[in-house]
Amino acid sequence: MAALPAAPHPVVPHVVHEARAQHVRHRFGLTAAEQLTCGFHVHVAVHSRQEAVAVLDRIRVWLPVLLGLSANSPFWNGVDTGYASYRYQAWSRWPTAGPTEVFGTSAAYDEHRRDLLASGVPLDAGMLYFDARLCEHQPTVEVRVADVCLQAEHAAVLAVLVRALVETAARAWKAGDPAPDVRVGLLRAWMWQASHDGADSQLISPTTGTPAPAADVVAELLEAVRPVLVEYQEEDAVEAVITEILREGTGALHQRAAYRRGQDLHEVVQQAIETTHHAVKTAPAAPPRPRA
Repeated sequence: MAALPAAPHPVVPHVVHEARAQHVRHRFGLTAAEQLTCGFHVHVAVHSRQEAVAVLDRIRVWLPVLLGLSANSPFWNGVDTGYASYRYQAWSRWPTAGPTEVFGTSAAYDEHRRDLLASGVPLDAGMLYFDARLCEHQPTVEVRVADVCLQAEHAAVLAVLVRALVETAARAWKAGDPAPDVRVGLLRAWMWQASHDGADSQLISPTTGTPAPAADVVAELLEAVRPVLVEYQEEDAVEAVITEILREGTGALHQRAAYRRGQDLHEVVQQAIETTHHAVKTAPAAPPRPRA
């Protein structure tokens, strides 16, 4: 087992012999045939459908930062793609993938969902592959934007950040603060930037809409969710791991460094296996809390 969002080597994926999977394969052709990717999905419980939609509207501008921090898929089909997260590029070929507009109400979300299903393009609601969505079978917001992380500590901290973002957004909605009015076309550009550079160069600042050093944009995110992190006694642990990512690089940077050492993708896979199974660094554990 290796924590890789995409196989560095050329591979031939196999579709399972299950009716829905075969239907997807025939309907979507090469997009489905090549879709051997592993994303990192985080579910956070919410009190109501209206709260869930309010959360989606308010966290969307921060999702590129989460993608940048998790970027761990520079290789695809045996070549360096030039992207930090090529998984996101491959996944974006699905017709329903990517960011969404501000919905405003749960009724507007439901209408958008209904219209997409009525188009017949997605086979079912499970194929509404938004970067963040309402889960169909649990009372949660499902954030689906991140790569599988190379290190377990990074995955744990991303999950904490997602939960803190959801809690911060829910509180902002209850306080009457409006959702940031950023058009979906701009968000696609922000996501592309995060997919290309990860957190090793520049990200787009949600406060200015312009490129800035990744460390500065990540600092903006941490400042936005700091009250929740402090309340949950997680601020120090989160900042320690985020500092490590920014100092030592994302998984994508480590994969490329492994390749440079031997000019061999086997080196990349071997390092990923070793890192995946390496003992997780011990850190003070915060007491469990119900619901973010």
